[in-house]
Amino acid sequence: MTNALDELKAHLGEVADLSAAGLVLEWDQLTYMPRGGAEARAQALATLAGLAHEKMISQRTSDLLEAAAGETSAADPDLDEARLVRVTRREYDRKRRVPTAWVGEFTRVTSTATNVWERAKASSDFALFRPHLERIVAMRREYVEFFAPYDSIYDPLLDSFEPGMKTAEVAAVFSVLRPALVDLVQKIAERAGAVDDRCLQGDFDEARQWDFGVQVLKRLGYDFDRGRQDRSAHPFTTSFSPDDVRITTRFHRDLVASALMSTVHEGGHALYEQGIAPALARTPLAGVASLGMHESQSRMWENLIGRSRPFWKVFYPLFQKTFGEFAQVPLETFYRALNKVTPSLIRVEADEVTYNLHIMLRFELELALLQGDLAVKDLPGVWNQKMKDYLGILPPDDARGVLQDVHWSGGSMGYFPTYSLGNVISVQLLNAALAQSRSLSSGLERGEYGSLLGWLRENVHRHGAKFESPELLRRVTGETLTPQPYIQYLKSKFGEIYGF
Repeated sequence: MTNALDELKAHLGEVADLSAAGLVLEWDQLTYMPRGGAEARAQALATLAGLAHEKMISQRTSDLLEAAAGETSAADPDLDEARLVRVTRREYDRKRRVPTAWVGEFTRVTSTATNVWERAKASSDFALFRPHLERIVAMRREYVEFFAPYDSIYDPLLDSFEPGMKTAEVAAVFSVLRPALVDLVQKIAERAGAVDDRCLQGDFDEARQWDFGVQVLKRLGYDFDRGRQDRSAHPFTTSFSPDDVRITTRFHRDLVASALMSTVHEGGHALYEQGIAPALARTPLAGVASLGMHESQSRMWENLIGRSRPFWKVFYPLFQKTFGEFAQVPLETFYRALNKVTPSLIRVEADEVTYNLHIMLRFELELALLQGDLAVKDLPGVWNQKMKDYLGILPPDDARGVLQDVHWSGGSMGYFPTYSLGNVISVQLLNAALAQSRSLSSGLERGEYGSLLGWLRENVHRHGAKFESPELLRRVTGETLTPQPYIQYLKSKFGEIYGF
């Protein structure tokens, strides 16, 4: 490696270290921090974010980039070094548009808002959270203007999570998904009595839920020597490095599948982060291709694997041993119950068919908030109306309505579409894996997940952020993003379960 690249990596490593320190404080805030520490924590996070931002947009970064670009100009564009220059240049160009003072203030505002959101959700008190959300929406509008001109006010925010993607592209995907999902929901509703999920309801010991989830995580390949699981109000995954990737989950004693699916979902995120090539550590390449690609991993392991019949043929005996209540419940009854389709209030508990309707609702609300077509004070009422329009149900309170997700308290507007994009990508990736590896399907039938994880590590995980999501998807599958395979998957799976 040349001198300029050495110096660039060292410089970027310091930026990464400051960011990692902030992530440690954020993880602690959401897991163990006493409530009284919120104000001081917000200030500490603001200071670290400002320092990291200032170092990233410094003249030294620009100078080192220019020198490194000269040294790699004739190199293979797929080499780590060439990609590092390219990805860092993009990040530098984006971040230098944003004032450091704004970054620090936004970090302070969202850190404070996250703490308030937890209290507001616990008491179902939107009025408590409202002024914080109003400030966040205002600051998100300020952020967007740093990137003017734009085609849609949503574009700069979406680009933070899906580099290069436009709002119109998301809308195009949703325009194909929506009618297919509505049709599928209607067909299933006509056969609603075909699936009984009462076996999943009861009073299930949290310690047993925890222990079973940990055993599943280990079997899937999550490395507890480089990670851990804790509890939080809203499940999340955070990575300080590929060697320290942590997840959280939450428990409902009356819903035995909730914590497990949360654990597997976050485990899917963590498997991606743990699989990033060590050589990319402490550089911008140690990230991920996009949040859609990230969500493809969590949704793949949660749904395509974790809700599949082969998965439960393997794990159901252990599940029955752990939860004696299921000793007399046939596997097929349990499998069908786990995959019951019914409108629900909570996004993270939603079935595979209705899940994307929750995402479309949030996408529309975010767009309306940013465009000024919807005031924050009116958000609960509009949320409830859209829930009625989309899913035919009305939230009884704001905790199970507008306050259920943590994302807005953290300022993550533009994030929600990535869940649906991840659903779409997950099927394209799994189809490619099955087509390229003849033994993969039989391995999954036997509960051997190393082959699938190995394929994902080789084709997706190890690359980190070297390739943007559209390029990576083309390289791996030979396809562009298309919802048709995902729609076909849903029709096939739920047509079999519901008999149409």
